[in-house]
Amino acid sequence: MNIKSLLLGSAAALIVVSGARAADAVVVAEPEPVEYVRVCDTYGAGFFYIPGTETCLKISGYMRYDARAGGNAYNGEDRDTYSQRSRFSLRVDARDETELGTLRSYAELRFNFVDGNNADSVELNNGFIELGGFRVGATDSQFMTWTGYMGDIINDDVILAGQYVTNQISYTWAGGNGLSAMIGAEQGMETDQGYGDVDYTIDDYMPHIVAGARYEQDWGKVSGVVGYDSVSEEWAGKVRLDVSLSDTISAWVMGGYKSNGDEFENNYFGAWHGDYAVWGGLAAKLSEKATFNLQGAYEEDGTFAAAANVAYELVAGFVITPEISYTSFGGERQDRNNIDGNEDDAFEGIIRFQRNF
Repeated sequence: MNIKSLLLGSAAALIVVSGARAADAVVVAEPEPVEYVRVCDTYGAGFFYIPGTETCLKISGYMRYDARAGGNAYNGEDRDTYSQRSRFSLRVDARDETELGTLRSYAELRFNFVDGNNADSVELNNGFIELGGFRVGATDSQFMTWTGYMGDIINDDVILAGQYVTNQISYTWAGGNGLSAMIGAEQGMETDQGYGDVDYTIDDYMPHIVAGARYEQDWGKVSGVVGYDSVSEEWAGKVRLDVSLSDTISAWVMGGYKSNGDEFENNYFGAWHGDYAVWGGLAAKLSEKATFNLQGAYEEDGTFAAAANVAYELVAGFVITPEISYTSFGGERQDRNNIDGNEDDAFEGIIRFQRNF
């Protein structure tokens, strides 16, 4: 074998090996395009698709600061200085469309700092699941929400029209002609309305029962709700009328009655004092930025409460609300005030700053 033959053989071998290795070469895949957030307009403004899913998500909330001065509108206590509270509310709303209707999960966390005290600062104000008209979880009692909250008043529940957060199961039927109806079962809760804690939680397997009906049209709505307290074995009911008087003015009136009005605090649903209570209010849009709100309430035991404010949107998402409220205590509320050394009436001033997002 001469040198020429050796060189030609080596070159041929290198070509064969190189070809074999080329067949096994690693091919680098092209990077997949990033899936940017897409707007989901099915459920209104603010929703977007969670990347890689068909679930629509909305994150919202508010930051709020309240300062109060004067007497306490709930119990007549005379303040020596300002009462201040800062709150951050975070809301998460996730929805999907299914063959059984809209599947929704909703949660709201509130973080509070009150008068220099961080104790009990975090609360789950809402945490429930909905599928179609079925709801299960924690949220405000249907006895409160079915007829609607009171007006856009800060001190709107001095005379309470129901209870707030409780575990519940409910079903709402919605007709296509403005009619709707609801039935639910609730666990009850412990609450403090200025005179110490009252426990309305069920103590056996029989829940509190609530049911309601509503008719809504362009002019407003008529709604009614009834609740049975399974612990005290008493009941309460409310009816309400809401009317749009014009494009800028709306008004409402509501009445409640309970079966054990002679007892101060012994009805989960009928939280007012005495047999009956009435509430009413109006809202008038003064300009593009300012809305005037007025509300009054009276319970048969003798207490009267009224409040008025102006909600002014300084810039988009930032609202400043000064409010003045007055309470004249009567009946057993007045008797308890006298025992505690509190006043028989109270004027309270509030200023609220709230940034919504």
